[in-house]
Amino acid sequence: MSGNISAANVEETLRDFWATRPRRPHDGRKIAGVAAGIAQRYQIDPVIVRVAFVAMALCNGAGVLIYLLGWLLLAQADDEVSAAESLLGRGRSSTPTALTILLGIAVIPATGFFVDGGFTMVGGVLLSVGSIYLLHRGRGQLNRPDAPAFTVGEPVSTDDQTTARVSPPAWDPLGAAPFAWDLPEPSSSTPAAPVVPAPRQVRRRSRVGVATFGAAMVTLAGSLVASSYSPWFTFEHVLGLLVAVFGAGMVLGALRGNGGRGLLWLVVPMSVLGVALTSIDFDGINPDRIGSTNAKPTSVEQVDARYTTSIGEVDLDLTGLPNTGSVTTEVEVGLGSAKVRVPADADVTVTCRAELGSVACLDKKSDGKDSHVEVSSNGADGEGGLKIVLDVRSEVGDVEVSRG
Repeated sequence: MSGNISAANVEETLRDFWATRPRRPHDGRKIAGVAAGIAQRYQIDPVIVRVAFVAMALCNGAGVLIYLLGWLLLAQADDEVSAAESLLGRGRSSTPTALTILLGIAVIPATGFFVDGGFTMVGGVLLSVGSIYLLHRGRGQLNRPDAPAFTVGEPVSTDDQTTARVSPPAWDPLGAAPFAWDLPEPSSSTPAAPVVPAPRQVRRRSRVGVATFGAAMVTLAGSLVASSYSPWFTFEHVLGLLVAVFGAGMVLGALRGNGGRGLLWLVVPMSVLGVALTSIDFDGINPDRIGSTNAKPTSVEQVDARYTTSIGEVDLDLTGLPNTGSVTTEVEVGLGSAKVRVPADADVTVTCRAELGSVACLDKKSDGKDSHVEVSSNGADGEGGLKIVLDVRSEVGDVEVSRG
């Protein structure tokens, strides 16, 4: 290869990165300290590193894969080796062995091999290696860990009380008295020069932000044109491309030492919107059905087969029904909450689901993504009387079924 970049240079840079790789600090971490460690090692804003991970996470989850690998391969600040190296018996790590094994197992689905044929693995690894090379090549000299002490010809243990000198002191330039090199340097009678405050540096205006915004606009225009020829260019995918462009601009601005951080106000809301669009199914939301629905039927015939709203709340009170008969109904909410109250003595069979939210279904609860609870309860009087079959769900929001 021509120029300054060659295979030897890349290999040397990656070797130096591994030898001086970041350590995960205890302070400033959000999860495992991977982003905080990278930011601390290369003296860049940790927010930029976290945004870069979010941007890569939108690209088929590559950011999740890279974060898991960082968790496994980067040691904590006070550990001898990383969690993965400790599992191989190469030193001490405070990460529990069980957690290390779980992280290693989690790497397998994060590669995307069983979902998209390994695109995540290939793309994520190539992107991470390229980013590490550029980052370490530009800022690898910053905040390097202390080198071990050496004598002439052999290493000295860091556990020793004293550290041998590798060069003669100023008072013995010929090295005639090495036995006395541990004596302190004689003090100089020359008065110290007065400390003059350094002139205030004027921060140069960076062109990175303007250039990145221009590149994002070109990407947006190209995506709009390409959407006429390929169905891949959906709103979610185009948003992911824009986040990637802005994230690359922020990283470039951080490497140059100025500029780029102003893009944060664009990247963060776009990243949040991108995660929401890729995590939530909005197919069930109909703009024609927006608002709250409240119903309290007093007879079996008054109970509708289905109660729905796209955005709002459904509050269904069945406590006024008689103690005989059978009722089957569904409650579906796109964005909002679904609440159902049933009589204390009714025999109830209910299925509660929430794509993203919390579920409290009689005496069972579930929180998070894809919450799902199924309950059958005969009430306080045992089996017999009114029978109710419910299917209550919400795409995004809370689901609650309780006895009146």
